[in-house]
Amino acid sequence: MEKKTIKAEILAGFKAATKKSLSMEELAEALDMRKSEDYKLLVQTVAQMEREKTLEFNKKGRIKLPFQPIEVEGIFRRNERGFGFVTIDPEEPDVFIPKDATNFAMDGDIVMIDIQKTADLFADRGAEGQVVSIKERKIQQLVGEFTAFDVDEIAESDLFGYVTPKDKKSAQFKVFIAAEGIQPVDGSVVIVEITHYPEKGYATSLEGMVTKVIGHKNDPGMDILSIVIAQGIPTQFPEEVQTASEQVPDQISETDLVGRRDLREQQIVTIDGADAKDLDDAVTVRKLDNGNYFLGVHIADVSYYVTEDSILNKEAFERGTSVYLTDRVIPMIPQRLSNGICSLNPRVPRLTMSCEMEIDPSGTIVHHEIFQSVIQTTERMTYSAVNEILEEKKPETLERYQQLVPMFQLMKELHQILEARRIQRGAINFEDREAKILVDPEGRPTDIELRERGVGERLIESFMLAANETVAEHFNRLKLPFIYRIHEQPKEEKMQRFFDFASALGIVVKGTKTTITPKDLQKVIDEVEDKPEAPVINTMLLRSMQQARYSEDNYGHYGLAAEYYTHFTSPIRRYPDLIVHRLIRTYSQDQGEATKAKWAEALPEIADHSSKMERRAVDAEREVDSMKKAEYMADKVGEEFDGIISSVTKFGIFIELPNTVEGMIHLNELKQDYFHFIENQLALVGERTRQTFKIGQKVRVKVTKSDPETREIDFELLEAEEIPALEVPGNSRRNNQRRKPTGGRKNNQNSNKNYPKNSDRPAAGKEKKKKKGKKPFYKSVAKKKKTGRKKG
Repeated sequence: MEKKTIKAEILAGFKAATKKSLSMEELAEALDMRKSEDYKLLVQTVAQMEREKTLEFNKKGRIKLPFQPIEVEGIFRRNERGFGFVTIDPEEPDVFIPKDATNFAMDGDIVMIDIQKTADLFADRGAEGQVVSIKERKIQQLVGEFTAFDVDEIAESDLFGYVTPKDKKSAQFKVFIAAEGIQPVDGSVVIVEITHYPEKGYATSLEGMVTKVIGHKNDPGMDILSIVIAQGIPTQFPEEVQTASEQVPDQISETDLVGRRDLREQQIVTIDGADAKDLDDAVTVRKLDNGNYFLGVHIADVSYYVTEDSILNKEAFERGTSVYLTDRVIPMIPQRLSNGICSLNPRVPRLTMSCEMEIDPSGTIVHHEIFQSVIQTTERMTYSAVNEILEEKKPETLERYQQLVPMFQLMKELHQILEARRIQRGAINFEDREAKILVDPEGRPTDIELRERGVGERLIESFMLAANETVAEHFNRLKLPFIYRIHEQPKEEKMQRFFDFASALGIVVKGTKTTITPKDLQKVIDEVEDKPEAPVINTMLLRSMQQARYSEDNYGHYGLAAEYYTHFTSPIRRYPDLIVHRLIRTYSQDQGEATKAKWAEALPEIADHSSKMERRAVDAEREVDSMKKAEYMADKVGEEFDGIISSVTKFGIFIELPNTVEGMIHLNELKQDYFHFIENQLALVGERTRQTFKIGQKVRVKVTKSDPETREIDFELLEAEEIPALEVPGNSRRNNQRRKPTGGRKNNQNSNKNYPKNSDRPAAGKEKKKKKGKKPFYKSVAKKKKTGRKKG
């Protein structure tokens, strides 16, 4: 028997064996090679395979197959401090990747990882791994500020200069710009196409080419524009999309009315913010002779103009949503449509999708119809005007809208009925403050206004919720493929943490982590409403919730305690709503098997992409808000403010001011004691003084830093409200050797991650020094380009 054949037999024998290791004698017996010559050949072959590392011996001298690392694929999320986490399954905890095990992966890369340490639930330690390979680079281009080299440096390096990325997670990288193509001026904000990624010895260096100069860093609005482009959000519509929008008529013709119910004689109004231009919902309410209420919700029929296979539809799908920023709106569809023929402007005919509901005095919808219509709104109302009518009883406003006042009073009645019904079934009510950042014409923040939600805002919310639920239930009962807005049951481990936290505050939560209902959770919120711990409970409960998303499957909406829910009411600014309208029109004409099969196949991708685009828009909005708040506070360094503790972490405490600005007091700034982090109560406790810091505690702080570039605001603690002290757990007390408190800002979204014990914790450290004598990679790349060699 040849050695090659024996090798195959040995490997096959091990794979078939029930034992993990075999002695030489057991292997010889399994392969029937016990004769002297055969046995000698077997020993030689095993020795050769050991050298080839296809076999190995254990400590007892038994032969076994070498350990084969199991590689798994995931998405790498990089922290600005160099370490990261890999998401393998959105439903499972992430895998921690130490700084020296990232293999130069960048944020968003699809990577293969090898699990080095498995998770230990009892020790509250997550899994740890290392990146083995990078399958796909997510970042193909970056937006950043260009720093120019002088003439001598350009001649020496073949580089125009370098770009510092605007994205916080990439800010420590430098993108060196090859001396070809566009040569920007110093301080330009540019888009760079990445041509070479980090490698060993040059962990923070990339190379690229400038593909577009967006503007100069000092141009008005450039800060926001940089964030938008860095997030990959398109800021302009392609020429062909604009051309297509211009071909849409700006008036309705008689042919547009075929198959539509004419509601132009009804008293219908829009109610929106004073600065809104894309008015996509209108409402009417009246009392019926039988004592029930009639609610009509009429939504702009955007899908009539943005047709299925059109370039307008393709662009709307790619964008997924409109993005609302401090000083601008980036629309999902061209403004000629969103502010024109699709906007339900007053006293002009507009095409709509209508959901009319008959609602009894208990809030039950006893009858409904969903159909295509044409309306002509009576008035363009604002939230403030409706609030002046219904809450403030302002005489001049009452007189101005005297013909509509009776309908608004009925609207308030119906809203209160619908709200009471939602509360009764257990919908969770998080009253969150909204802040509007006011800016001057140059984009500089001048003030931060808190938005109070009055009855005008709340009644529109009630009516939209009723229509969304009605449409979702209607098509679910027809068993037709549909797109839903879902909010799933909280994960068990998050609920358990919430139970533990509430219990530590003396609050009893009814239900179990697997069966708890929204109503049970709302009872907890109601129980603590006027107590000091209310902010704590609200914060922890919000953290326990899953993110709402779009899905082709109906899982209900946990937060609303709704069995059926979709988004029907905002097709100007949300693509799923546009799809809902398209499905309504399609199914009114054809419910055949071919149609159902087509949409069953298409909807999963639409739902998934729409959820991702929504997340992208939210990230951009939050980043802009953080930047503008830091800019607003920049000239207030040294000033003192009252605030409350909004979050407590092992590296410091976050403070929120009354204007919603949030900043941090680093742990190493609390020099009066050594503080222990008590995770199950989200508290810091001084070892010697037992001084305690908890969420919701009132403090007085001084602003010490506010940096719009990093979006970071730092505070110094001046005073803290005295609260009952907590005990430091015995096993948390330090040894006699004193350790200095450590701290440092982390990316807030990763603040709840648990670092594995005995692993390379994220820590400040210097970058590896470059090897002497080795040319920077970007020089060799530039030379390869000059000689026409293709780079790998």
